[in-house]
Amino acid sequence: MFTGIIQAIGRITRMQDQGGDMRLGIDTGKLDLSDVALGDSIAVNGVCLTAVELPGNGFVADVSRETLSLTSLGNLKTGSPVNLEKALTLATRLGGHLVSGHVDGLGTVISRQEDARSVRFVIEAPKELAKYIVHKGSITVDGTSLTVNGVDGARFELNIVPHTLRETIMDGYQPGSRVNLEVDLVARYLERLLLGDKAAEPGSGGLTIEALAKAGFA
Repeated sequence: MFTGIIQAIGRITRMQDQGGDMRLGIDTGKLDLSDVALGDSIAVNGVCLTAVELPGNGFVADVSRETLSLTSLGNLKTGSPVNLEKALTLATRLGGHLVSGHVDGLGTVISRQEDARSVRFVIEAPKELAKYIVHKGSITVDGTSLTVNGVDGARFELNIVPHTLRETIMDGYQPGSRVNLEVDLVARYLERLLLGDKAAEPGSGGLTIEALAKAGFA
């Protein structure tokens, strides 16, 4: 688990094809790795990865074919900046919100607008994720815990303050940028809870009008 508070910006040092999978090397910059051991989890642009090598200036992780197909990691290049966060501990301050590191889908930056010292972004999520995104709710964008400032269909608005722009890769976002999205875990659990006993029935994996009707809510 993670908090969505980015601890460092790293850089991709190696992208090695492994017959469909990929071995990824990351220079972790200022991120303190003194308490990281082989097998520990580190989020890279919001994707939970396992450290399989610790060469001293960063770590190496294996990225599966499924992860490459569902996230933006496959679009990175050597030198690309990435958001980094170590897995939380019981002593970690929960400054953001609970983040699993499991990406729900890819969003697209639609617009970027300067607003005094802040920047307003509009991002379009996949249609199937729209039901989980609410005004003033939480969402994770490339591993960063953020508050939704507005919602219009599958599009949502973010107001990013200067500190966040400096400490994450968001300052590099432009219209067309693809970003990893993870919706709030509470919304996911609420979806299943609303189904009650119907959740055990085949075809009840998602909260649809039909599923709600079967459960007696529509």
